[in-house]
Amino acid sequence: MHTPQLNTTRGLAWMAVVAGLVALSACNNRTDDGKTVGQKLDGAVATVEQKAEQAKDATANAAEKVGDKAKDMTITASVNAELARDSALSALKINVDTVDGQVTLRGTAPDSAAKDRATTLANSVSGVTKVDNQLTVGPRG
Repeated sequence: MHTPQLNTTRGLAWMAVVAGLVALSACNNRTDDGKTVGQKLDGAVATVEQKAEQAKDATANAAEKVGDKAKDMTITASVNAELARDSALSALKINVDTVDGQVTLRGTAPDSAAKDRATTLANSVSGVTKVDNQLTVGPRG
């Protein structure tokens, strides 16, 4: 004799088996473009994975750029501090720009010795890869 609970359990099991068979048979059905449902599903999964990888790469690149900008800002501040310590050079008259570790100095130096010293001071800062000294020699105005 079968109890009602046993019949319900068997019925659910049979429904699960039938649902599985329907799903498997659908994977072999061809769509209008000649691909099976399974092939389309695989393609969709691959596309999602590719987009996720692209997003991950974009995030990493953005983080790297932010890090590079922070390094450049630190270099600029350090060069300005070094120039301010020199009595012949006025940090307020010298514009310091840093891009990828390359420092550009613009403004006025009181004499050629001070202009050369500005290059030496900028080169002494950690992270500086090159100094483009565009300072002009002249009065401090």
